[in-house]
Amino acid sequence: MHVIGRPLLCLLVGLGLLACEGYAGTTGKIAGKIVDARTKEALIGVNVVIVGTTLGASADENGSYFIINVPPGKYQLRATSVGYSPFIVNDVGVSVDKTTKVDIELREQAIEMTTVTVVATRPIVQKDLTSTTSTVNSEELSRLPLETVSSIVNLQAGVVEGHFRGGRTGEVKYLVDGLSVNDVFSGNSALEPEVNSIQEIQVLSGTFNAEYGEALSGVVNQITKLAGDKYTGQASVYSGGYLTSRTDLYQNLNHFSPAYLRNYEGSLSGPIPGMESLVKFFVSGRYFHDDGHLQGKRVFNPSDSSNFSDNNPSKWHVGATGDGKYVPMNYDTRWSAQGKLSINVGSSKGIVLEGLYRNHQYKTYDHQFKLNPDGDYHRFQKSFLGIMSYTYVFGPSSFIDFNASTIVSSYKQFVYENPLDPRYVNPQRMQDVSGNAFLTGGTQNWHFAHQSNSYTGKIDFMSQITSTHLLKSGVEVQYHRLEYEDFQIHVDASSGFKPALPRVGDFDYNVYTNHPYQFAAFAQDKIELDYLIVNVGVRFDYFQPDGRVLKNPDDIAALDQLVPPFPDSLTSRAGGKYQLSPRIGVSYPITDRGAIHFSYGHFFQVPPFEFLYKNPNFRIPLTGSFPEFVGNAIGNADLQPQRTTMYELGLQQELTPFLGITVTGYYKDIRNLLGMQLYIKNDFKKFGQYINRDYGAVKGFTVSLDKRFSDGFGVTLDYTYQTASGNASDPNDNFNKQQASPPIEINKELVSLDWDRRHSLNLTLTAGSPDDIIGSLIGRLGSGLPYTPSFQNQRTGLENSDNRPMFSNADFYLTKYVRWLDRTFSIFLKIYNVFDTPAEVNIFTDTGRAGYSLELTRAQQAPRGVNTLQEYFTRPDFYSAPRQVVLGASVSF
Repeated sequence: MHVIGRPLLCLLVGLGLLACEGYAGTTGKIAGKIVDARTKEALIGVNVVIVGTTLGASADENGSYFIINVPPGKYQLRATSVGYSPFIVNDVGVSVDKTTKVDIELREQAIEMTTVTVVATRPIVQKDLTSTTSTVNSEELSRLPLETVSSIVNLQAGVVEGHFRGGRTGEVKYLVDGLSVNDVFSGNSALEPEVNSIQEIQVLSGTFNAEYGEALSGVVNQITKLAGDKYTGQASVYSGGYLTSRTDLYQNLNHFSPAYLRNYEGSLSGPIPGMESLVKFFVSGRYFHDDGHLQGKRVFNPSDSSNFSDNNPSKWHVGATGDGKYVPMNYDTRWSAQGKLSINVGSSKGIVLEGLYRNHQYKTYDHQFKLNPDGDYHRFQKSFLGIMSYTYVFGPSSFIDFNASTIVSSYKQFVYENPLDPRYVNPQRMQDVSGNAFLTGGTQNWHFAHQSNSYTGKIDFMSQITSTHLLKSGVEVQYHRLEYEDFQIHVDASSGFKPALPRVGDFDYNVYTNHPYQFAAFAQDKIELDYLIVNVGVRFDYFQPDGRVLKNPDDIAALDQLVPPFPDSLTSRAGGKYQLSPRIGVSYPITDRGAIHFSYGHFFQVPPFEFLYKNPNFRIPLTGSFPEFVGNAIGNADLQPQRTTMYELGLQQELTPFLGITVTGYYKDIRNLLGMQLYIKNDFKKFGQYINRDYGAVKGFTVSLDKRFSDGFGVTLDYTYQTASGNASDPNDNFNKQQASPPIEINKELVSLDWDRRHSLNLTLTAGSPDDIIGSLIGRLGSGLPYTPSFQNQRTGLENSDNRPMFSNADFYLTKYVRWLDRTFSIFLKIYNVFDTPAEVNIFTDTGRAGYSLELTRAQQAPRGVNTLQEYFTRPDFYSAPRQVVLGASVSF
């Protein structure tokens, strides 16, 4: 990475705009060759159209044709020529960035007009696949018990709980209709469309093409449904609850209640009345609520005060005023809506206006608050995506897309929205108990909020300059506005024991607003020959952080008496960063039923912005403990982007017309990951600054068997072996080790990362008839994740040298369809965790198990609180969710 000046940046932006720009793929291509059925000679001038659209082409002098800019979906293809019978191909499937080959043989026309009709089948071997790509279309989604995009992604080979091929979280680019929906503060997805509005999901976990940027490990491209020419709609409702025998582990789940989970969703598409030929629409919406399987009991209210200081328990004072009701502690509530307008202005796709909105309210379980559930944080996230796109078609071989988008993502975390709410209490209430005891009062007294606004402008140009060369080139400009605020509510003697706020700029009141921007450009060529397919390209990325960095962290004490803006002698403005990333992928068809591919590429990603601007006033208090989002650390606006170099080699082989196998090996070299450099303030207070110091390496292979759905059943089975190693799993690892007593030595060699699941096996089985009754089963099996053995907070083994128990889960989906009054009705049953398997997702590090700790066997003082040791060490959050049963109905037309 290098520093680049503003004049050079302006020149590059100008050149990029003149060159025409590019964005992530949202369309595919149909191509093939047309010959005479009898003589096998090429036919010139044959007209080929996609029925119901304005897309089409004519065969050239070699009989070849191509149709580009085709949205994903299934189509009917019609070929006509004078003297030949019309030829129709049904169910022609198109996927993003892929070429669907449809060769046609025309027969000479007899005296009577006849039409030849065939049904296309998706090939087992995708010969233009140059890196690992998994595609799930709407038809496949309708047969699976998958509720969210994240659940679909985690089912793909090489993905472990959001980690793509051994990478950290936040290293994946999420796109909706080709435009980014990542929250730049955290690096995670800010929103996702509901499954009922998705046409296709494309998961790229290999060395993706140059058109995709700002990702180290993978890309998830979510293509939403288009507005239709005819009125179609769908409505669904379901409810459910938990049905488990593990009632000793889960509070208040000793009976089945169908009101625990509720869902209502629907969609509608068609032309606007009175403007049928001009404007079409698609709208969808969903409400979802789940009480969750982890519940607390309101024995105490946050304001309650207890006293356990006396050595004689009979003299303890227990001030419990709670009503004893059960309270959900990991509830999940979501509202979402999507709207899309397609306006025909005389060119293929015309103008498309699109909006997505999501409101998410939830809570994460904190075991200490089990008897005081109202004192813990509630979390709120709202996101909105607005897109405007316009397509201009130059001709059958070239088009240009203009795109503008804005995404707003806001997050808040608090107990009570009003920071001066009198229900906030003195933090001393959280210290009434000691030892392994549940809290008997108190509130979390921090407020945390951030909002990121990202504005994107893109222009995409694509041209099939010859029958073998498909060119893409482009630029993308992004401007961000990041607003952040965190503060601690004071309720103590200094505030008269009433809620009060600290002074802005103090260590416990951080506020900042920054305006970073990014620029990217790429050029790419897809070369398609009969014997070779090549994707080759290069990408340029530039980032300007708009932030200041402490010149010498050892001088941090000098800032204590100053207020921003700080003098240039102590801080400096961070410079811009850039990188060129070459990428190439090659597919070589070895037979008409098999192909091998190789790919290589460099990948670039700016760290999540929270690490650039954290603690902007550089305040490090000498005493006290603080939540993770404040901590004893300072950000670094001058961080270098993180880098990955990836290699992949794979084989696709058709075994039968409906069965194929894919074998893929891969290696990743990861550099410039975030870590922390330690410093000492006033000779005794340790603090850290984020720097690019961590590194890692990942290698593995996957074997996938795919039996296409036919003859009433389909099966997908994939196995992944992978080793993910690095010097640290967490950017804060170095600081945490040095804070331990005694301090732990920093890793000088690679160790297993926290998400290093060596063996993974995924099974999807579908059987039945889509017109009658159909069932699906999804099974997952994996080796246990690593952990570091310890006893009483002291290590007893090397870092991540042991493994948790094996993970397994199975989900089931059964649907019965009925056709009545020109409508399709269905009744469905979904069972998650069919066998009620108690998968141990977390463990006690002294035993490696979720249900038992050596703390229960050693001699120690009883907790000074209202619970026993056994009650405290019973951890329902250490297990996966119990069996959940859902029953619902839907109607579509």
